[in-house]
Amino acid sequence: MSLANGRKIIKSYADELSSAAGVYRMFDAEGNTLYVGKAKNLKNRVMNYVNTGALNTRLQKMISRTAKMEIITTRSEAEALIIEANLIKKYSPHYNVLLKDDKSFPYILLSGDHDFPRLSKHRGAKSQKGKYFGPFISGQSVNETMALLQKAFLLRPCSDNIFKNRTRPCLQYQIKRCSAPCVNYISKEDYAELIRQAQDFLLGKSQQIREELLAKMQAASDAQDYEEAGRIRDRIRSITQVQQQSKLNNHSIEDADLIALAREGDNCCIQLFCFRGGSNFGSRNYFPANIKDHANSEIISDFIAQFYQTQPVPKLILVNEILEDNALLEEALRLNNNAAVSISCPQRGEKYELMQQSYLNARDALVRHLSVNITQRTALAGVQELFGLEEIPKRIEVYDNSHISGTHSVGAMIVASQDGFMKNQYRKFDIKNPNTVGGDDYGMMREVLTRRFKRLEEENYNKPDLVLIDGGAGQLNIATQVFEELGISDITYVGIAKGVDRNAGREQFFMPNREPFQLPENDMVLHYLQRLRDEAHRFAIGAHRNKRSKNMQVSELDQIIGVGAGRKKALLNHFGSARAVAAASIDDISQVAGISKPTAKIIYEHFHGNITI
Repeated sequence: MSLANGRKIIKSYADELSSAAGVYRMFDAEGNTLYVGKAKNLKNRVMNYVNTGALNTRLQKMISRTAKMEIITTRSEAEALIIEANLIKKYSPHYNVLLKDDKSFPYILLSGDHDFPRLSKHRGAKSQKGKYFGPFISGQSVNETMALLQKAFLLRPCSDNIFKNRTRPCLQYQIKRCSAPCVNYISKEDYAELIRQAQDFLLGKSQQIREELLAKMQAASDAQDYEEAGRIRDRIRSITQVQQQSKLNNHSIEDADLIALAREGDNCCIQLFCFRGGSNFGSRNYFPANIKDHANSEIISDFIAQFYQTQPVPKLILVNEILEDNALLEEALRLNNNAAVSISCPQRGEKYELMQQSYLNARDALVRHLSVNITQRTALAGVQELFGLEEIPKRIEVYDNSHISGTHSVGAMIVASQDGFMKNQYRKFDIKNPNTVGGDDYGMMREVLTRRFKRLEEENYNKPDLVLIDGGAGQLNIATQVFEELGISDITYVGIAKGVDRNAGREQFFMPNREPFQLPENDMVLHYLQRLRDEAHRFAIGAHRNKRSKNMQVSELDQIIGVGAGRKKALLNHFGSARAVAAASIDDISQVAGISKPTAKIIYEHFHGNITI
């Protein structure tokens, strides 16, 4: 495509457009989305792309690649903004500012379906009954807060199943992090009071709770109940610790998100601080992609539009740049969340000082990010030279397998890019082929690579520049066979194996039509490749353990027709294990409450085959 052709195509669409609000998409010849934009007046906005002489080089390249367009009209510009953000999130267009990390935030959940509610961390859909507090910006911040809440309010963290089967207090009670409701060491009424205090604390009423406890501690001391006074004192200390860790500074902000952008050339960092109930629930750094030729205010606007498609919106959003489309964003967020939202750029006072501190944090995070990127890009340039790649690899896939004596076999793929590990692209493969013998590493690798690259050829989806396989010449031969069968000839693939003594630093590399080779133990490229291989190994082992754990939770008794949850529980309570049930006689099994003679025979035959009585 040429600039003139792209301009002609865009003009043909613009000539047919009305002045309505809406969204437009530009596609290349392969059907990939190049850009998604919104407009108050579609005709005027799209016609701007026809005057190519007034556009920067980046937009001219986009126009030269444009083969067709798609138009969506809307009732308002705010509605168009919502649709634009959804489409950007779905298609990740090359010429839009992209928010890379938008994973869900964790919450603290106080369960609502139990006499003694449980304190737990929750991520995902809010389908469980109870009260949710958050969001917390990181898993670490919610874990730290939960640990301190346990000290302060002695709420149980255990599952309902563990709770009902306890006969004596667990370690959490011994270390003063639980009130042991499982063994009735606390009444339902007193536990409900702890729940109330914890809820008030999470809603920002920490000073009120602290004053209540101080009064109780004084009363216990006056009554010479020094042991109880000491316990209350420890709880007050924990609350004070939470307060100290929850505050960025002393301020009057209740519910707000602080969004600060720091920029260095074509790289930027957006730091998000989340305040709820006057407490700081943590911070997270974001590094948007494709920001070249975009103003800082435009980057923040795009961040807000994309981020709050999936995240809860506070009453107040503070930013460190004045946004031209401030009112439009507020209207779009109101439509999308059915609640009023205010976006403000403070210029003085307490909020301005908080924003300045947030900006400094964002700037420091950007400096660290650029430092890591420089090191990583140097390593990737070394990878390009080592393996003879045409350019620095943008996507590297690493494959590994995990099993124990052929059981619970799992294949794993991890992905790395110029920005680090792409964990949302990781994949695990349950070995499904019945012809793959347990423990056959070659057969497992064949199945994993075939499934992955057969789909890639069918969908032209996320093609890697380099494939690393954990293994030596044998695994490399399997990869060669798979790629030949699928007709793939434009992907570089390498086997990486530890030496005979399996010591790190003595890895051998295997490539088609090349003798095996090694790198010096202190080589930067070797260290980078080791890190990729170790990450794949870690992910594969984790996937294997999860599969094994799930299978261990399935009892042989679950496979017996006529044995439901009640009979299964009765059998396990009577015999202690499924293995003991298998060793029991029909008469022994029929002694279990709820198990009749015919049912006992069915159970016995399941383990021993048909018999004659």
